[in-house]
Amino acid sequence: MSALRQIAFYGKGGIGKSTTSQNTLAALAEMDQRILIVGCDPKADSTRLILNTKLQDTVLHLAAEAGSVEDLELEDVLKIGYLGIKCTESGGPEPGVGCAGRGVITAINFLEENGAYDDVDYVSYDVLGDVVCGGFAMPIRENKAQEIYIVMSGEMMALYAANNIAKGILKYAHTGGVRLGGLICNERRTDKELELAEALSARLGCKLIHFVPRDNIVQHAELRRQTVIQYDTNSQQAKEYRQLATKIHGNSGKGVVPTPITMEELEEMLMEFGIMQSEEQRLAEIAASEA
Repeated sequence: MSALRQIAFYGKGGIGKSTTSQNTLAALAEMDQRILIVGCDPKADSTRLILNTKLQDTVLHLAAEAGSVEDLELEDVLKIGYLGIKCTESGGPEPGVGCAGRGVITAINFLEENGAYDDVDYVSYDVLGDVVCGGFAMPIRENKAQEIYIVMSGEMMALYAANNIAKGILKYAHTGGVRLGGLICNERRTDKELELAEALSARLGCKLIHFVPRDNIVQHAELRRQTVIQYDTNSQQAKEYRQLATKIHGNSGKGVVPTPITMEELEEMLMEFGIMQSEEQRLAEIAASEA
């Protein structure tokens, strides 16, 4: 039996991380890989396209109803979705109260102790935002997620978040086994997007795993609470996710300790590509407009 691979998808909010991860995992399931998804986002939307449902009841919510997490059974929190993919959501505290990291680690420990990680080839963690908050770094900090894929785009804040996540990985790379598997660019049709994604990958010392083209079929599938793999299995976009899944499947043991850059270096990179103005250019433009 092959070794369990514990992967995680990180990325700034709104980048399409959960959509990308669920489509990729559906494609991996087509390849006869046994999958467990552990949603680590308080929105609890990391499994809805696999379960074809609104939202799954979370470990924290069910534990609160039952009295404690010890009062739960595995079947209470684990649902089976498309192609036999196992799904669970950690949940989080009410807005403005507590730390989501507590829910994440409580859920992971419960799942491990109750056999959810048995008989699977991949455990996939879907994690909110970047890792400025220690709570969302929990799968990395606790040495659970070993292989991190950062979903990004050519937008300034997505590049910034990707670099920040790389900093978080670097922080724990030498105390645990966590490595950066690579970047996944989810196209937003910004200027020089592929070139920027390749340039950031080179700076971080990792691979650009795949450039996922933008296609409205993704939205059509989501409105039906389905992955593109399920909604239109022969579409070009389904083929793109299958390519991404194949690349991740072949990437075992090839992760790197990232080499994040400074904010100044990131801005210089954007200036090199003509995406961002230098201070001199900005002042010259202001002067010209006032003349």
